[in-house]
Amino acid sequence: MGETTAIQATKSNQTPKSIIHQKYGTNAFYKIEEVREPVQNSCPGLAIPQQGPCLFRCNLQLPELSVTSETFKKKRDAEQNAAQMALEKLGIQPATDSPTSREPWDELIARISFLFSNEFLSSQHLPQHPLIGHFKAAFQRETECGLLPVSVLATYDAKLNNLCKSIKHNVERDPHLIVTLIMKAARLSDSAAISQGKLWIWKQSPYSPDILKALTSQQLSSSEGIWIQAVRIPCSIEKPVEPVTLYISSNGYYMDAIAQKLGLTDNSQILVSRTVGKASSEMRLYFSVLELPVPSDSSLEDLLDAKEVVTDGSFNERASYFSSQNIYGDAILASIGYTWKFPELFHEDVSLGTYYRLPNGGYKLSREAILVAELPVAFTSRSNWRGSFPSDLLAMFCRQHWLSEPVYSTISITDPVDPFSVTSQASKKLKVTKPVEEETKYANGGSRDANDKESITLGDSFRCEVKILSKGQDLIIECFPVDSYRKPNDARQNAALKVLSWLNKYLKLDMHVEKLFSSGETHGLSFYPETFSKEFALCRSVHAGQLASALRKCSLLASSCVDQLNITQEQSVCSFKVEGLDSGVFPSTGTLICISYVVSLVRKEEDTKESLESSDEFEFEVGTGAVIPEVEACVTQMSMNQSAHFNTELPPRDFIFAAAGDSAKSMSLLSMGACFLEYSISLLRLMEPLEERMEQALFSPPLSKQRVEFALRHINESCASTLVDFGCGSGSLLDSLLDISTSLEKMVGVDISRKSLSRAAKALHSKLSENSDPAKSSIGIKSALLYDGSITVFDPRLTGFDIGTCLEVIEHMEEDQAHLFGDVVLSSFRPRILIVSTPNYEYNSILQRNDLSNKDEDPDEKMPCKFRNHDHKFEWTREQFNNWASDLAMKHSYSVAISGVGGSADVEPGFASQIAIFRRGPIDVVECSENVDIAHPYEVIWNWSRG
Repeated sequence: MGETTAIQATKSNQTPKSIIHQKYGTNAFYKIEEVREPVQNSCPGLAIPQQGPCLFRCNLQLPELSVTSETFKKKRDAEQNAAQMALEKLGIQPATDSPTSREPWDELIARISFLFSNEFLSSQHLPQHPLIGHFKAAFQRETECGLLPVSVLATYDAKLNNLCKSIKHNVERDPHLIVTLIMKAARLSDSAAISQGKLWIWKQSPYSPDILKALTSQQLSSSEGIWIQAVRIPCSIEKPVEPVTLYISSNGYYMDAIAQKLGLTDNSQILVSRTVGKASSEMRLYFSVLELPVPSDSSLEDLLDAKEVVTDGSFNERASYFSSQNIYGDAILASIGYTWKFPELFHEDVSLGTYYRLPNGGYKLSREAILVAELPVAFTSRSNWRGSFPSDLLAMFCRQHWLSEPVYSTISITDPVDPFSVTSQASKKLKVTKPVEEETKYANGGSRDANDKESITLGDSFRCEVKILSKGQDLIIECFPVDSYRKPNDARQNAALKVLSWLNKYLKLDMHVEKLFSSGETHGLSFYPETFSKEFALCRSVHAGQLASALRKCSLLASSCVDQLNITQEQSVCSFKVEGLDSGVFPSTGTLICISYVVSLVRKEEDTKESLESSDEFEFEVGTGAVIPEVEACVTQMSMNQSAHFNTELPPRDFIFAAAGDSAKSMSLLSMGACFLEYSISLLRLMEPLEERMEQALFSPPLSKQRVEFALRHINESCASTLVDFGCGSGSLLDSLLDISTSLEKMVGVDISRKSLSRAAKALHSKLSENSDPAKSSIGIKSALLYDGSITVFDPRLTGFDIGTCLEVIEHMEEDQAHLFGDVVLSSFRPRILIVSTPNYEYNSILQRNDLSNKDEDPDEKMPCKFRNHDHKFEWTREQFNNWASDLAMKHSYSVAISGVGGSADVEPGFASQIAIFRRGPIDVVECSENVDIAHPYEVIWNWSRG
């Protein structure tokens, strides 16, 4: 062992908790205590008591001392702080020294010597270590008794593997290199021996009789052996992946069975990959070894200089892609092996469906809903997100593609905000609308008068940047989102989602690479083409090959399927058949709904069907793109407890196999002829959008009902005979008017959502039809109409109505459109009375501090708060709303009074919903226009009149 060389090796600094564990093990006890800070109730009379932020404190007990941490938002931070305090009291400094150049190599030789010693196979190690099972199987074999494949050592001893990685960093990418290092170390070991021309390793001297007896005493639990299902992945991407069966006899070694399937003479010629899929699984790839890059008797310098194996024609792209290792020749994907603390051989079947479910870049909201779920377009809130967070999905993607963990940089931005311009795009940020020169003055240290009401600093917003780097720390992708968010986590999750969404498009081959790069750059993504091409060449090649294979297969099955891989919503228009009674409860944007569904593969023109995928309960938020467009379009036409059916063309073949429980049956059905997918969906329940949930939790009756009741009072007091509801939605106000006796004779609703208008028409028609007999009805309505149109566009048919209403509508428009609406309605429509309501932004701190559905979000967030609904484009303070209403009234000769519901005008922060009541001057008479020659931009959707 006289060889020396300069070996690149480093050890990362340990955390305080890991140092405590190394020193004390199970004698270190961590106890977490939840701490609640008192909060003064700022709004008397709320139904739910206010709670302070939830913090955590940790008490660490060691044999010689006990410490208590400070308080933290996260439990792990409290534990690390307690461990750090204990280290300081003990006088222990974390070691940061790098090992000497000799240390890893000496440790590797020593580790191999230990593994082939009586000590390792003594009773204290039985049966915990996975290698024990391999030793037992090796000694129970009739031939090559006691010989262990080198690849088994490299795979199942983590310490050995880590030592090899510290000696040569790229061994994990190429199993051939790690086998070469182990063979070299075994040659220098004083207890292990290796064979010439075979990759076997064994103990030089015989084991003690007691150890041999222990190794050969236990056999497989099944005397008849076991059969397991596995998958063969051919080297050629032109050949299909196919199922295979492995048989392991009662006294056999599963490595021998795999060698036989691969056509090898013995198990020494097998290499084993790392785990594929979940880290806790035993699913691995088994493949044939090629010629080692350098002989094991070469010098250590030659070993360290050895490059990755390069062999033309035998590189297995698909297997290499899934394992992030260099795989050559045909590979067997099997889930079998010996695990920690379990003496029996672990095994489970691997089907084609399992193979197609492996992470492949096409991430969705749920990997259990292959045919229903999609990756949402936006991260709205923790409470409504279902499935892994975008940051977790992006980390999974990076690990799968052998990249470094994503690097996030969150930037805090203090927003000086004009109180008359609290606006937001879809990101819910507060825009800074001050002139650039003035903002620059403040940014450069200029002073601001304390009495200056032109600008108010409402707090910090956050913007998050993310970088994707290779294992060698070469930059691949940078994402610089322009959107800012009120919570650091929201900024982080949306940045990760932006990168994921682009990567999905790239891997799905939706468009040419250059066009993808260009589209990414317009959304704040920067790419480094040379590094990007190097890191993603393999996955792009695999996806291209699979899609080409699917196209070829599809064209063989049926000509109607040739274009199935690029179906868009416009190309695949579905006809939905809805069944069941209409409950009147419909989902809307932001609603969290729960459905049950079954997706079946059906052969056209025959009653041949196979269930591919189903779920008794699947939750998602409407309007976020969390499901395929056909499912969302169907669900939004259903009311609670209804069912629906629709058909779609086939997705890519891979999706069908991934979803199928019996992939062989799916293949046989596909091969019979043209097929389609049948979706059967039931709407089980729905939870109102966050805005409604908060309001219902804090107000009785709910705030939405209070707004309607406020409007009803003014309608009755005004003795109005005609009413128009601007932004009527699903007709909640119009529907309520039919439950009471009013002076109204004509009611009209206007909205831009045809779906909402359709629901409103059904509800109104049902009630009006029941009261169609004037002699029996107390309702004086003679006509009712619903129009499809924008409330910022004038239609003369609605001029001069007695009363107009616009409840919680303007905040869903851009702020300039809200100003335009005010001008159009008061200058052109000119109702005698106009009632407009919108949320009071200042009340959000009370609503959100008591929102029970968001306990997992940061509890100590100060003003400014997020908007009540992610679809809100702005929310005004009381001063902003008052100024808007006063300016409009003065401009158009109306008087205005400000009121509201939920809360009190005399108690801060005022009403939860602020309302303006505009009244036209008494001498201002407006004539209604019935001139047919005048343009009528609105389209009549529904028209009812009493016969």
